[in-house]
Amino acid sequence: MGRFEFYGQGLPAVDTHDLKGTLVVVEGADGVGRSTHIGLLKEWLESRGHAVLDTGMTRSALAGKGLKAAKEGHTLGALTMSLFYATDFADRLENEMIPALRAGFVVLTDRYIYSLMARATIRGANPNWMKGVYEFALKPDIIIYLRANVDELVKRVAHTSGFNYWESGMDLHLGEDMYDSFVEYQSRLLAVFDNMADEYGFHVVETSANIEDVFLQIKRMLEPLLITA
Repeated sequence: MGRFEFYGQGLPAVDTHDLKGTLVVVEGADGVGRSTHIGLLKEWLESRGHAVLDTGMTRSALAGKGLKAAKEGHTLGALTMSLFYATDFADRLENEMIPALRAGFVVLTDRYIYSLMARATIRGANPNWMKGVYEFALKPDIIIYLRANVDELVKRVAHTSGFNYWESGMDLHLGEDMYDSFVEYQSRLLAVFDNMADEYGFHVVETSANIEDVFLQIKRMLEPLLITA
């Protein structure tokens, strides 16, 4: 035990030696299949007898509803949005993830600090400042980065949820319409993720294969962690 570390000073009064669970992060752009694979992972893990917490952005009791409401009005400035997301993350980490890890759960989180830092960086935040904001975060056991190129993302989003104002970077005025802005914004996001991959040890999974093959890759990555956890 005691394998967990914070990126910096960490949360006060949290003894990482008490954390017995496994922290699994699934990262990736909009439309890449994160929700699908988290759902499959949850079912698979529970079938193997693991208790699972499934969490993700804007789900905190403290800030989740307010953040969603503010986004609907498109009224958030870049700095305010970054700090609002940091508040949401901090609340979920302290009141959901850490208690679950203490109880021995497998925590599956749909995105983590990496998406939050990448989005803020694209909107002009200093990357080193963003690292300082999130130094209270736990280092995950594994970061699975589902990767797709922009053309694949466009096809998936167009045939499912449609283009979203924020996921298209419309607040940045990157194109003539939502399609052009989505392509430019996601291209920038992918470039930031690619730069993060080595620094943070992303396990990259290309999602051009079918769902079954991608999920098989993910399971193979997780199995050693579940044996030693």
